[in-house]
Amino acid sequence: MATLHHAPFCPNSRFIRLALAEMGMEPELVEERPWERRDGFLALNPAGTTPVLVEQTGLVVPGAGIIAEYLDETRGLGLSGRRLLPDTTGARVEVRRLLHWFLIKFDVEVTDYLVTEKIYKRFMKSEHGGGPPDMNAIRAARTNVRYHLKYIGYLIGQRRWIAGDHMTYADLAAAAHLSCVDYLGDVPWEEDEMARDWYARLKSRPSFRAILAERAPGMAPAAHYANLDF
Repeated sequence: MATLHHAPFCPNSRFIRLALAEMGMEPELVEERPWERRDGFLALNPAGTTPVLVEQTGLVVPGAGIIAEYLDETRGLGLSGRRLLPDTTGARVEVRRLLHWFLIKFDVEVTDYLVTEKIYKRFMKSEHGGGPPDMNAIRAARTNVRYHLKYIGYLIGQRRWIAGDHMTYADLAAAAHLSCVDYLGDVPWEEDEMARDWYARLKSRPSFRAILAERAPGMAPAAHYANLDF
């Protein structure tokens, strides 16, 4: 059994958990608080970021993008029509482009602000950056999420899934980030019906069940969070 070092509200960790579940893999989960910079975790990934996958062989695979590529290289061909990184070059480029969009751009502009300010700071010591939330950061993230949601709606207006006719890593990455923001009630779903319907399809999948069941201590999710029909 592989081991996944993760943080429950790290969106990139959620992305890999979704990917593993879609592949039929059930890793042992080890929760990390990256801001604590635990020595044992830093030995696995000196960058100190989640997620980190450790294979039974002891091979350490750090970072969501690297893990996704690794899983495709080692398990992708055996998934047949369920492969999450397409077979053709052009389609693979598009999935990778959108992976970068959500794992990097969306994270920097939206998810990291909201999760850090509204969840992580509640558990961080002052020397680790804990304290009251920065409302300017929260307002910026709430503004930014609107154009990302509009972009998702635009893509779904052209395709069945974000990157094409089949579900891919791109859908799972986008849904993982939105799930964190949605927990906090900061996704304006009423502004884009196509994006909302696409997300409803994703969160109705069995791979999403464990994520929708998670709760931040002392903080209930938005009322619609686990409602598959919104």
